[in-house]
Amino acid sequence: MTLNSLESLREVVCYGIYSTKIKTPDNNLWSTTNEQTMADFAGMQAGDNIYFFHKRKIYGIGELVDVNGSCIHLNFPEANEPYQIGFHSIKNEKLTPDGNWTKGESESRWVCTFAPAPYFFKDGIDMDAALQSNPSAFKMLRAFQQLSFVKVDDEENQALKDIILKKNEEHLDGSPTQKIYKDNIDSYHHFIKEKTSSGDYQFDIQRVMENSIKGNAIKFRREVTLELALMHKLNTAEENVARIFGQWDYISRQVIASPFKPISWMDKIDIFGYKYIKNYRPTLSKYLVCELKKDSANISDVNQLMKYIDWVNNEYTFGDYSMIDAFIVAHNFPENVIDYVREKGKRIYTTKLRDDRFSEEWNNIRLVTYRYDSEIKDIVFGELKMK
Repeated sequence: MTLNSLESLREVVCYGIYSTKIKTPDNNLWSTTNEQTMADFAGMQAGDNIYFFHKRKIYGIGELVDVNGSCIHLNFPEANEPYQIGFHSIKNEKLTPDGNWTKGESESRWVCTFAPAPYFFKDGIDMDAALQSNPSAFKMLRAFQQLSFVKVDDEENQALKDIILKKNEEHLDGSPTQKIYKDNIDSYHHFIKEKTSSGDYQFDIQRVMENSIKGNAIKFRREVTLELALMHKLNTAEENVARIFGQWDYISRQVIASPFKPISWMDKIDIFGYKYIKNYRPTLSKYLVCELKKDSANISDVNQLMKYIDWVNNEYTFGDYSMIDAFIVAHNFPENVIDYVREKGKRIYTTKLRDDRFSEEWNNIRLVTYRYDSEIKDIVFGELKMK
């Protein structure tokens, strides 16, 4: 997470609560940037590590923790409403300990709760030192530009944790030291628990989906809303969604899927994930690759997905296409797109895991439709059966 000052670092570490400040829209419609921020929060899970970044340096190690059943909450009960809210109307309801709510300035709408794991250290690790400590492990951190925060995978997370712990090894025995930030997390998390027990602070996307619908339409204004909805439902393992997409131990959005170059030119997978073999973590079993379209899918979308699939095969599965589950999610699929997936959505490969070395065919692209149901006020997914 990017912080604008060391004072902000001391504050979030003291209270164990973080929130990205956003610019509230003037037109009562959430912006693309607003929804992207909410989608990032939707991918958070208790147990995820959290790091804070300020002026080229990364500080300490934390871990997201559930408070009253969740590690993410609304900052105040009306936080999902896309209009500016006066500070005085919510000053006794908000979870964050600070904030300037003057009209036109940034506001904190969604929060996550965390604890040190084991500590937040006052001497930060320089970004270059971190990247050079294990060059092959770092992918997303290299593209950390003009973002409030970024999610890294487990390999990258371990590499980051390694360099921080090695530099601060002498401070890990629990002895009091001036090199570790003090906190008041237990007391403040108790305050958050009491507040969330008596009010509606549950992190929910229903109001944001409603805000993205025009009139009686059944599709979203923007693809990021579809991304947000699917991220949230995958993260909460909603039964109907899990039946189609499966359950995943790690999910993220806008994951780099191209060689490093100017960041604005990089290809990014809309939703990426993986799962472990049950009871045998960290052995990986499957990878998830999703291409999302708010309107009709077309042939170029299939080609783009195939490019991502080849990237994941080269970077993660090392020749074994059978480890990849791929999806295109769109409002509808024309017949020519369905026919194209049948004909071109496949790969012939030979895996070194097979002693006989026979070639095998991968054709695991699944087509999923979505629509917004105004009666139940929720998104509905349906899988097309490929003949």
